[in-house]
Amino acid sequence: MRIVLLGPPGAGKGTQAIRLAAALNVAHLATGDMLRGEVAAGSDLGKLARGYMDRGDLVPDDVIIGMIKQRLAGAQGMILDGFPRTVPQAEALDRSLEDAGLPLDRVIFFNVDPDELVRRLSSRATCSKCQRPYNLIDAPPGTQGVCDHCGGEVVTREDDRPEAVRHRMEVYQRQTSPVLDYYRDNGRVAEIDGQGTPDEVYERLLAAARD
Repeated sequence: MRIVLLGPPGAGKGTQAIRLAAALNVAHLATGDMLRGEVAAGSDLGKLARGYMDRGDLVPDDVIIGMIKQRLAGAQGMILDGFPRTVPQAEALDRSLEDAGLPLDRVIFFNVDPDELVRRLSSRATCSKCQRPYNLIDAPPGTQGVCDHCGGEVVTREDDRPEAVRHRMEVYQRQTSPVLDYYRDNGRVAEIDGQGTPDEVYERLLAAARD
């Protein structure tokens, strides 16, 4: 299956995409993880993307589309998480998949209350060494600032700081919400409630993916 997960920042797409990809035995393609990997590696793409990411802005379409096309080569099934974020990206994805004879099966939208999104994003942190995620309110590391898994430093990403969170929400409303309208016009959207426990949300997601 080829599925796109859509929703605002903090909706839980990344966590649920990992579980869904394992259940369906398909690739999980997360543009955020790919970009952060490029930044950590100090690649030309990473250097280009870092300034946009630190401000909470979207990385330009041509950069993202080129990266995704490389990952699509040879992939029969996939869960796309964090892509597409603009209508041109959605149109480019449709063209790439149709050219390969592998059209998109489903788009699943996570509906979450805005106040809950701000709470989630502002409490996120990540190990700077192994990238293990933490929630500083609900699931902090055992020792403040130290990763339970590898002992690395647990930090708040620049794009999860309060001022960047507010900006990301504005960017989402302005640039990413139209993507949902694009897919709705094509009758490919299933909407699920993104609030509740992770297991509750996952059951809704799995049902929508298999419907």
